[in-house]
Amino acid sequence: MKRRVVVTGMGAVTSLGCKVDELWTRICNGESGVGPLERIEVANYRVRFGGEIRNWSVDGYIEAKDVKRFDRFVQFAQVAGVNAVADSGIDFSKDDPWRCGVVIGSGIGGLETIELQHERLLNKGPDKVSAFTIPKLIGNAASAQLAIQYGLRGPNQVVVTACASATNAMGDSYKLIRDNEVDVVITGGSEAALTHIGLSAFASMRALSERNDDPKRASRPFDRDRDGFVLSEGAGMLVFEELEHAKARGAHIYGEVLGYGASCDAGHITAPDPHGVGAARAMANAVKDGGLRPEDVDYINAHGTSTSLGDAAETLAVKSVFGDHARRLSISSTKSQLGHLLGASGGVELIFSLLTIRDSIIPPTINLENPDPACDLDYTPNQARQRAVSIAMSNSFGFGGHNGSLIVGKLRNG
Repeated sequence: MKRRVVVTGMGAVTSLGCKVDELWTRICNGESGVGPLERIEVANYRVRFGGEIRNWSVDGYIEAKDVKRFDRFVQFAQVAGVNAVADSGIDFSKDDPWRCGVVIGSGIGGLETIELQHERLLNKGPDKVSAFTIPKLIGNAASAQLAIQYGLRGPNQVVVTACASATNAMGDSYKLIRDNEVDVVITGGSEAALTHIGLSAFASMRALSERNDDPKRASRPFDRDRDGFVLSEGAGMLVFEELEHAKARGAHIYGEVLGYGASCDAGHITAPDPHGVGAARAMANAVKDGGLRPEDVDYINAHGTSTSLGDAAETLAVKSVFGDHARRLSISSTKSQLGHLLGASGGVELIFSLLTIRDSIIPPTINLENPDPACDLDYTPNQARQRAVSIAMSNSFGFGGHNGSLIVGKLRNG
């Protein structure tokens, strides 16, 4: 018998805040975390803005002597993960460590470490490359550090599927618990690609918006005048737990993970399938996995990156899966406010999906001023809206054609 999986803890690190309640308030108020970049010198760059985390501090989370051992993406995961565990109230010392795991997604991993150590190699020679280089840059560093923090000896994995990484990681976590391999998983995603090479490489492929004169209005999903996504950084981490395990310790439950679906476009390394066929299959698989009907879904937190091809393809995919119900759905893209956190996006956006259910508030898609005729569904333009939501879907689609969809809902008959 398949076991039920619930969410008992949440933590986030974003350009709009690093405390979930504060972040959610600002999202519902339609604020933007996008602005001119300050950490790196970008005066001669084509793109000079992004969703940067300013005044970043790990005080109280990572000991000063260890900070130099953690790449920025690992720091984000550590802070968000520790906050998620604290929010859950779980005491891992009372659990079997072999029944507790960590699964984290990151599309790129320790890019800043690679960049800095390569510069050091060229300027100072091979003997000056830091001994911490490999442990800092490897993609599994974030999941490993959280396991070390709490002594968790169950499955420990990293998922690398570009912008679908966090959603695929959470889907894998859901299945690990559902299939009785573990009882608890710390899961989500982390990304820190706002570096010289990250920014310039995405800009060179013309993936990014170039609205340097108006960065807060640059991310405009489903708008006719969108010109690319906004590169951002951060992490979204959650504690997934088997229902009876959570109930036995009196945990607060945010909601239940009802279904998960994944697919691949298998068509192009960067462009989505123009008809959204792969995205539609992931959504349909999630609905089927949850034993649901399409009309059971009330809200979709869309992938909605503000790219010309992506937003149109996702709209077609939603219509394909939901039919007439597509026009009754509430949809929004919170990337309009945070920009695109790449492999971390799914974690943050599943948090928003759960809070939408909790508070009966649909967060807005800001900057949606001139709707694209090809994007003709209800994307909750510019203002949050009150609506009772029982079931929500979160979509993540990535380079390589990777697609993932998760469905969460209110705990039923719990």
